[in-house]
Amino acid sequence: MKPSFTVALAGNPNSGKTTLFNALTGARQHVGNYPGVTVEKKEGPYTLADGSRCNIVDLPGTYSLTAYSVEEVVARDFLVQERPDVVINIVDASNLERNLYLTTQLLELGAPMVVALNMMDVAKDRGINIDSDKLATLLGVPVAPIIARSGQGTVALMEEARRLGQQNPAWNPLHISYGEDLDNTLLQMEKVVSDQGLLTDTYPARWLAVKYLENDSQVKEKTEQGNREAAAALSRMTAEASRHLQTTLETFPESLIADHRYGYIKSILRQGVLSHRHDADRLYTSDRIDRVLTNRFLGPLLMLAVLFGLYNFTFSYSELPVAWLDGLFGWLSEAAEAGLPDGPLKSMVISGVIDGVGGVLGFVPIIMFMFFGIAILEDSGYLARVAFMMDRVFQTFGLHGSSVMAYIVSGGIAGGCAVPGVMATRTLKSRRERLATLLTVSFMNCGAKLPVLALLTAVFFSDRQALVMFLLTLLAWAVALLVAKFYRLTVLKGPSTPFVMELPPYRLPTFRGLLIHTWERTWQYIKKAGTVILAISILLWAMMTFPGLPEEEEARFSGRREAVSATYGGEELDERLAAIDRQEAERGLELSLAGRIGRGLEGVSRWAGFDWRTNIALVGGFAAKEVVISTLGTAYSLGEVDPEASESLAATLANDPAWNPVKALAMIIFVMFYAPCFVTVVCIVREAGSWKWGALAVGFNTLFAFALAVAVYQAGMALGLG
Repeated sequence: MKPSFTVALAGNPNSGKTTLFNALTGARQHVGNYPGVTVEKKEGPYTLADGSRCNIVDLPGTYSLTAYSVEEVVARDFLVQERPDVVINIVDASNLERNLYLTTQLLELGAPMVVALNMMDVAKDRGINIDSDKLATLLGVPVAPIIARSGQGTVALMEEARRLGQQNPAWNPLHISYGEDLDNTLLQMEKVVSDQGLLTDTYPARWLAVKYLENDSQVKEKTEQGNREAAAALSRMTAEASRHLQTTLETFPESLIADHRYGYIKSILRQGVLSHRHDADRLYTSDRIDRVLTNRFLGPLLMLAVLFGLYNFTFSYSELPVAWLDGLFGWLSEAAEAGLPDGPLKSMVISGVIDGVGGVLGFVPIIMFMFFGIAILEDSGYLARVAFMMDRVFQTFGLHGSSVMAYIVSGGIAGGCAVPGVMATRTLKSRRERLATLLTVSFMNCGAKLPVLALLTAVFFSDRQALVMFLLTLLAWAVALLVAKFYRLTVLKGPSTPFVMELPPYRLPTFRGLLIHTWERTWQYIKKAGTVILAISILLWAMMTFPGLPEEEEARFSGRREAVSATYGGEELDERLAAIDRQEAERGLELSLAGRIGRGLEGVSRWAGFDWRTNIALVGGFAAKEVVISTLGTAYSLGEVDPEASESLAATLANDPAWNPVKALAMIIFVMFYAPCFVTVVCIVREAGSWKWGALAVGFNTLFAFALAVAVYQAGMALGLG
C-alpha cells in the first residue's frame, strides 16, 4: 500500500528520537545517505489503526536549524525542500526549556507539527509536572505525552499526526519579536527579500532575514547565487544592525535572537505549563552518579576501568565465534585444496579469495561485540561523560571532547578498527576538528596492527612484552594528539569549537535498540571493508605470483629435482625436494612484481633496516594491515601463516642475523604510524568529501613514520643496541 502521508521526526540528540523511530518502524526501516553528504538517512513505514500507512523519516538530531553543522543543514534542507506533511518534534520532558528551542525554530519555519512530549516518566521522577493541554494551547500545535522506550502514548501520537497530515495545513510561520532594533531591521530585510523574490519559493521571507542576522553561511551562499545585489543589501543591513547592537548592548544579533527565543519559551512555561515538587536537598539519580563518575580525580580512573572492561568483554566473548569462523574458512580452504586442480585458479581461490575474505570476516564477531558494548555505553548516557572528561585535554591539542570516542573506537585501548573510528567523527560539528580527528585516528593500535606488534615484541622483547605494549599504546595516543595539534596549527587553522553538550540522564538501554544499533554498524563494516579487501587480496596474490619464473629457471629447478630423485630416497628425498620447492618459491617471489618492488625500495628502506622481504610485507600493509604477517611469512617462503606457521615465522625472525631488537622496534614504529589501510583511506575520502585528504593521510603518515623508523634504527645501531 502506498503511504498516504510523510512524517519527519525532529528533535535534539538524546531526546529519544531514535528510540521512537525504532519503536514505530522496527525491522522495516532502511538506511541510506542523504545526497552529497555522509549523514545517514533512515526511513520506514508505519501502519495506523485505520489501516492507512505513512512513511516516517528520522532526521539527524540537532539543537537548532541554523547551519552550524552538516546535521543541521540536512535536517533543514529536508524540511524546506521535501515539505513533509507532518513534523513530529520529540521533546525531552525532563529538560523542557532546552528542547523547546528547536520547537520554536520549527514554529518559525511554519512546519505543521505535533510535539511528542517524551520521557514523561523521567520528568515525574524528577518532580516535574507538565500540563500538556496548556502547552498545546500556548504553542498552537498538538502535544502528545509519550514514553518512547515502552511505547506508551505512541498510538495516540500517530493518530494526532494522521489527523494533522490529512488536513493538509498550510505552512504558517510564527513571528517572534526580537526587540525594537532587530524588528525594524527585519522589516526592511523582509521587504528586500519579497520585492526581489529571493528564495521565497523555498523559505519564508522573515525566516530568511532572521537567518541572515544569525550569520547562516548556507543561506548567504544561496542568496548570493540567486541575486548578488539583494544579497549585498542584506549583508549591509546585517552589518549595520550588528554594529548598532555591539554599541548599545555589547552583543551580537545571533545572541540577542537566542535570548528572545528563550524569553518566548519561558513566557510559555511560566503560564502554568511547568511546575516542580521542591526538595531543597534533592539530587536526581543522574546527578548522584555523576558526582562519582565525573569526579576530577576518580572519574578518569573509572573511565579507564570501564574502557578496559569494554575491550575485555569484546575479546573474551568474541573468542568462540572467531574460532567458529576460523574453522569455517579453514574447511573452505581444505575443500578448495581437495576439489580444485593445481594451477593459478586454485592458488587465487585459496590465497586470494578465501584467505582475503576470511581475514576481514574473521574480525566481524570482534566488531559486533565491540559495537554492542559501545551501544550500551552510548544508550546509557555514559559516553557523553567520557567526552565531557576528556574535553579539557583534547582542547589543548585543538580537538573536541567528542573526538575521544573516534580514538577509542579506532583502538585507543586495544583492538578496534580505524574504519568505524573515521565514521565516528560524524558527531563533530566543526569541519576543521573533524578533519584533524579523522586524519589521526589511524595512529591508534587497531586490531589489524596488534598481531604485528605482538609477534615482534614476543620475539625481541619477550622478557618485558607487557611493558613494551603498554608504552606503545601511550605512544600512539601521544603521537596522534601531537599530529592533530600540528594540523590545527597549519592546514586546519581555526578556533576550537566550544564543548556545549548536555549530559543526558542515565537510562537503562532497551535490548531491541542495542541490537538495531549493533547490526547497523556491523553491517556497515562488512559492506565497506569486506568487498574492498577481497579485491585487494586478489591483487596482492597476483603481484606475488606473476610474472613467475623464466622457462630456463623452471628447467633448472626441474633438473635439480630429477637429480635428487635419482640419488636419494625416503624421508631424505622428501626433505631435499621440499628445500628445492622453498628455494623455487623464494626465487619466484623475488622475480614477481611485488618482489621487484621490494628490491627497488631497498635503496631507501635500508636506512630503517628494512630488506626486500620486509618491504613486500609493508607494501601489502598499504592495502590492509591484516596482511602484513601473512605477507611476511610468504616472503620468507613459509607459506600461509596459521598458528603453527606463526611459530615458524617467529623462530625464523629470531634466528635471522638480519633481524635484531633495533630493526624490530623500527618496524613496529613504522607499522604503527604509516599510511592507513586502503579501506580507511576510502572512508577518509568519503567522510572528508575529497580525495586530497586521503592522499594527505597516505603521504604525510608514510613520510612521518619512515622518519621515525630511520631515527630509531640509526640511533639504536649507533648506540650498539643491535
